[in-house]
Amino acid sequence: MLPKRTDFPPGFLFGAATSAYQIEGHRFGGAGQTHWDSFAATPGNVVRAENGARACDHYHRWREDLNLMQAGNFDVYRFSTSWARIMPEGRGAVNAEGLDFYDRLVDGMLERGLKPALTLYHWELPSPLADLGGWRNRDIAGWFGDFAQVVARRLGDRLWSVAPINEPWCVGWLSHFLGLHAPGLRDIRATARAMHHVLLAHGTAIGVLRGAGVKNLGAVCNFEYAAPADASPEAGEAAKLYDAYYNRFFISGLFRGEYPGELIEAFAPHLPTGWQDDFATICAPLDWFGLNYYTRKLIAPAPGAWPAHREVEGALPKTDMDWEIYPEGLHHFLKMAQSYTGEIPLYVTENGMAAPDRLVDGKVRDDDRIAYLAAHLAECRRAIADGVPLSGYFAWSLLDNYEWSLGYDKRFGLVHVDFESLQRSPKASYHALAAALQR
Repeated sequence: MLPKRTDFPPGFLFGAATSAYQIEGHRFGGAGQTHWDSFAATPGNVVRAENGARACDHYHRWREDLNLMQAGNFDVYRFSTSWARIMPEGRGAVNAEGLDFYDRLVDGMLERGLKPALTLYHWELPSPLADLGGWRNRDIAGWFGDFAQVVARRLGDRLWSVAPINEPWCVGWLSHFLGLHAPGLRDIRATARAMHHVLLAHGTAIGVLRGAGVKNLGAVCNFEYAAPADASPEAGEAAKLYDAYYNRFFISGLFRGEYPGELIEAFAPHLPTGWQDDFATICAPLDWFGLNYYTRKLIAPAPGAWPAHREVEGALPKTDMDWEIYPEGLHHFLKMAQSYTGEIPLYVTENGMAAPDRLVDGKVRDDDRIAYLAAHLAECRRAIADGVPLSGYFAWSLLDNYEWSLGYDKRFGLVHVDFESLQRSPKASYHALAAALQR
């Protein structure tokens, strides 16, 4: 059973989240090419070589989708802008049709009583910038700052909050070390530079947004609980290293102006010259901090090159992503984040599960998702009782959508999407949340 709105402190906000490339339909409205288009067109990278060309056609159906947000009794809609939709070359000319779309979208939220929570960048880098090295190129901080300025001038007066970049670990490590997301590299030098430059771009954008008078600026990082696979000291060290590059690298850079010591020996030869001087920009003061949390991993040592560890399958129940369900990890990270962020508000900016949802007689019975959400909301309440300044919780995702390298196979939505007809069908979890969030 889901907790009710009244089980949380007054003013606690509930929302749902999406991202531009995953739902909009990138072939519409004059959007430029992105590195996800070329990554998906390369055999073996994405299931069935699927891409975001049509996705959920949110570009044309945004009114229907915002109506679902309103009818679900949500307070906040967390969405993202597409850099390539607004600036098809990544620099220079602005696509008026793209900016107009987001202008209408923000007004549509406000008309429905929804707070617009913007993420500037959710992974769809314009291809011309990828050609110049993308996140490996230090100049991307300036390019991103210029993009932030364009968005701030047009939308900044009506936004409830802004975070520059979603999940920097995915932008840096997943995409440049593991090669599982665009640009699909497996290169430690590229990884070290991308991870540093994404923080430099974040800090640059915060400065631009603050200078333009935009309020309520934050950051959003993803966290994954790393547990040793066994009681050996070697497994403990392996899990600690995993925790360092996944969970502590970015929050430590943002709030303490340093990177975890466990990483420096491996990363230092590959970081750009003078990287330490960039912390003056990276550590720009923030008004809030967001945590995305889904699962835990069991980590064991392994032979071979650094980081010399591997994931071990755990015994807990799993989602359709084969991710273990471990709600206690959310409580752990809320407490951990507070030790870095102090008294600024925290938000759970993403939390949810993929399930093998099936539409039967117009309905989807996703009781497993309801149980998942209830368990994690219970951990939110526990953190609040422990003194964590948690101020909101946003489910991922409003809609079934394009799940990156997994194509359209994995369904995270509160609303079922038929990817042929594009019909939206609210699932049982949507109805349960709408009832729980009634005012």
